Amino acid sequence: MAAAQRFYGTVLGLRAVDANPFATVYDANGTMLRVTAVEVLTPHPFTVLGWEVADIASAIDGLVAAGVAFQRFDGMTQDERGIWTTPGGEQVAWFHDPDGNTLSLTQFG
Repeated sequence: MAAAQRFYGTVLGLRAVDANPFATVYDANGTMLRVTAVEVLTPHPFTVLGWEVADIASAIDGLVAAGVAFQRFDGMTQDERGIWTTPGGEQVAWFHDPDGNTLSLTQFG
């Protein structure tokens, strides 16, 4: 939980509103985000949590400066920041939390 609290609170900048040994609850811009401690975690290869951002390049640059590494996927054309542009024009980039959960940023067209 300590690594998750540092990541979600410090790196992502979410405000913790409650914490106990089992979970930490964050205010994600008016939406409750509960990060729960589990005994055994099997991260999934797909996005489990994502955010809409107004400027994906700026958001990525800020996260990279905080030590976040963005993911690259075989078969997907991604730019130098790891951004994939969908056929509809949305821009998406993926990164992992400390437990290997896949998180994403999306800038809609």
